Amino acid sequence: MSQKTIRFIITRQADPESTPFKDEFVIPYRENMNVISALMEMRRNPINASGKKTTPITWDMSCLEEVCGACSMTINGKPRQSCTALIDQLEQPIRLEPMRTFPVIRDLLVDRTKMFESLKKVKAWIPIDGTFDLGPGPRMAEGKRQWAYELSKCMTCGVCLEACPNVNSKSPFIGPAPLSQVRLFNAHPTGAMNKAERLEAIMDDGGLSNCGNSQNCVQACPKGIPLTTSIAALNRDTTIQSFKNFFGSDNNY
Repeated sequence: MSQKTIRFIITRQADPESTPFKDEFVIPYRENMNVISALMEMRRNPINASGKKTTPITWDMSCLEEVCGACSMTINGKPRQSCTALIDQLEQPIRLEPMRTFPVIRDLLVDRTKMFESLKKVKAWIPIDGTFDLGPGPRMAEGKRQWAYELSKCMTCGVCLEACPNVNSKSPFIGPAPLSQVRLFNAHPTGAMNKAERLEAIMDDGGLSNCGNSQNCVQACPKGIPLTTSIAALNRDTTIQSFKNFFGSDNNY
C-alpha cells in the first residue's frame, strides 16, 4: 500500500535580485500537519520532487500560535498565516509564494520594513517617559476599551497590506494596519495628547486619501480586526481636524 503524500509548488528566489522560479516538493503525509511543519520536513531533507538535492527553503516564523505575525505568506493564492494553515484543509498541490507587497529577501522570507516605517510615521505608540513612577494611568470607559482591545490584536503580519490593491510599488499608501493603529492610540487617554499629530500624518500623501475602499483588508485579516470601521472613523476625525487647522482651534472634540 502506497504512503499518502503531500505535493507543494513553492515560488523560490535566491536573493532580492534573482529571478523567481518554481520548485516542487513531495513529502510524506502526517495527521494534523500545518504548512510550517511541512516546511520543516522539507528543510530536514531538501530534495525536490525530481529527486535532486537543493538548498533548504527559507521562511520566517516565531510563535507558531498566530500571535507574532512572522510566518505570513501567500498560500493557494491567499495571504495568510502559515502556522494556522492546516494541510487537511488545503487543496493540493499546495502553492506557496512570498507576499509581493514587500521586497523578497529569499524564497518565502520578505522584508516588512516599510510597514514598520509607516507605524513610525503615524507615531503608533504612547510617548511617555518610562523612567519615573507615574502612578496609575487614566481609566478608559468599558465600551471604548472593548473595541480598542479588538484593534490591539494587530500583530503586524502584513496580510492586510498584501490583500489591499492600493498598497503597491506605485503607490505611497501606508495601508490599513497603520491607519487602524492611529485610531487605537488616539483613543487611549494618554495617547490622545498626540492625536492631532497622528491625524495630520495620515492627511498627507500616502494616508487616507489613497484608500480605495476595496475592503479586502477586513476580509483577509487573520484577527478579524474591523479595519474598514477604523478607516471610516478616521475619515470623520481628519475632516474635523482639517476644520480645526483652518480655524486655528486647539479644542478637543
